[in-house]
Amino acid sequence: MQHRIIVLGAGYTGAVAAGRLARRLHRDDVAITLVNAEPDFVERVRMHQLAVGQELTPRPFDEMFRGTGVALKLARVTAVDAGRRTVTVTAPGTGGADRETPAYEELEYDTLVYALGSGWDDRGVPGAAEHAHDIASRSGALRLRERLAGLGAGEPVVVVGGGLTGLEAATEIAEARPDLDVALAASGGLGDWLSPKGRRHLRKVTERLGITVHEHAEVASVAAGHLTTADGRRVPAAVTVWTTGFAVHPIARATGLEVTDTGRIVVDRTMRSVSHPDVYAVGDAALATGPGGKPLRMACASGVPMAWQAADAIAARLTGGKLPNVPIRYFNQCVSLGRREGLIQYVTADDRAVDAALTGRLAALYKELVCKGAAWGVAHPVLGPARRRRVVRAAAPAGGTSVEAAA
Repeated sequence: MQHRIIVLGAGYTGAVAAGRLARRLHRDDVAITLVNAEPDFVERVRMHQLAVGQELTPRPFDEMFRGTGVALKLARVTAVDAGRRTVTVTAPGTGGADRETPAYEELEYDTLVYALGSGWDDRGVPGAAEHAHDIASRSGALRLRERLAGLGAGEPVVVVGGGLTGLEAATEIAEARPDLDVALAASGGLGDWLSPKGRRHLRKVTERLGITVHEHAEVASVAAGHLTTADGRRVPAAVTVWTTGFAVHPIARATGLEVTDTGRIVVDRTMRSVSHPDVYAVGDAALATGPGGKPLRMACASGVPMAWQAADAIAARLTGGKLPNVPIRYFNQCVSLGRREGLIQYVTADDRAVDAALTGRLAALYKELVCKGAAWGVAHPVLGPARRRRVVRAAAPAGGTSVEAAA
């Protein structure tokens, strides 16, 4: 019997992990199934572009994984039982009197890669879930796109959150729709984690684009036509865009895996669950540590190296090879500030800003190359020299394939 590997989620981390596993393991020995709710890859780092009306390059999974041995299953994950080693998925009904009735299916695995990522986090702020828009997903970005398209000149748009996502959203909207009154509400100072050079450039760009910046403005509530800050400021907002951070899917808490108080799966340096050795978690859904023991932040810059680490570790354990020992570290933070401006803030290995920063048009081109490179890596998951190794087999228990090296 083949060793059954199921990868849940086909964002950057899940798609990269599945492709790398296909390149590392012999096709006769493993069955790799990639479960995803949508048929094509979503470039999450470009959702602010989608929201302002730009069209993105379609990347169908059936083309990306054709001939690789990776089987794509279009379905939504509804439950994971780590004790029983099963995943429950649901897909639209395909037969019977009611074709809209979901069809439930239980999948069994020998090794699981959990890469379901994260969604937007309203942080329990009153009115945010009802009145704010998110750009953490394609559906959210498309809803915002429709709403922005319906706004007239001079109407106010407020982006809540002064992190990387908020900065990209505010500048993209202001550049694409200079007729709107765009504001940014940040809980701290504008770009207060950046170097002095980075902060100066950020302020120059926001001023040039006419963005009103509300600093030290913690949002306490959101209403249909305005938001209110903790210190009582009332800010008009025909549209509120919420970018204050991400939250992992609640499925992780119900898996039986050890998770943090925020629901992230606790993993070791190989991205293996500390409580269930046949489960690996990568991307935003996992809590892994980097240099200095600091948790890796939720970002593509963390997730892709995590996917490499997990795939290589799984392959090594299944084939009796050497476990990877490559530390995950940071080099820079890449921020697009519209289509013509950018900011590349160089950082230490543990993600603290240093004095060096690249700004302007060159930084915008750099960021675009980074985005294209990430998408290319997902769209070509098995290019390059294949180093497929045979699985080291032991006696198989009932219901699955056992591998001596996996322990």
